[in-house]
Amino acid sequence: MTSINEKATTLLGLHQPGNPVILPTVWDAWSANLAVSAGFQALTVGSHPVSDSIGKPDNEGITFDELLHRISQITAAVDLPLSVDIESGYGLEPARLIEGLIGAGAVGLNIEDTVHSEGGRLREPQEHADFVGGLRQAADAAGIHVVVNARTDLFVKQVGDESDRVDRAIARLKLAAEAGADVLYPVGRHDDATQKRLTSELPLPVNAIGLPDQDDPASFGPLGVARVSFGPFFQAALAAHAATLLGRWS
Repeated sequence: MTSINEKATTLLGLHQPGNPVILPTVWDAWSANLAVSAGFQALTVGSHPVSDSIGKPDNEGITFDELLHRISQITAAVDLPLSVDIESGYGLEPARLIEGLIGAGAVGLNIEDTVHSEGGRLREPQEHADFVGGLRQAADAAGIHVVVNARTDLFVKQVGDESDRVDRAIARLKLAAEAGADVLYPVGRHDDATQKRLTSELPLPVNAIGLPDQDDPASFGPLGVARVSFGPFFQAALAAHAATLLGRWS
């Protein structure tokens, strides 16, 4: 069994701009084992797929303890580094979040700037950076380099004028980088020019979202991407195949 410190070091080292690590987004032990059998080196857990898998809505429709229960099931089933989408933190303090994740065997996290417990408002840039900094400090205190993926929802929520949205996203994520993030996630589907600008101007490895049934895996490296995850789209693609299969019998 690989130690949690080794898993954390491995996950961080997999982030190479131009040679992205593909982290298939899983939601339970079954989907995690599918990904392991396919040969992936690390995994990520998405909030939307996990919530769907237990019949609850995304956007913190489940509790942090419910999430940890599922994470513990996954880490008991597979011996790979695991990153976890913790949405905006469930209204909890960074120390509690880090303690829970490490206790469940996770070595990475996504933290977004949409505060679901406060009506879906967007954290101010420095406010989000301060939360990222709290997570880094808590992980350092625990002695494990939890890989912090700082996400902004400026693009998916289309916040503010489109004309300067990329500028604002870059400025926001640079603050998160200074606060201790390891990876930056301007979540959304970007054209090539925008993606290249993000990867060239941001100071840390950049996470992009991929459509597993549509995108060319080789297309992300030339854009400077260091990490690709699937969000809810792997589960959605499987659901479409399942609907076809079951439809033959219904």
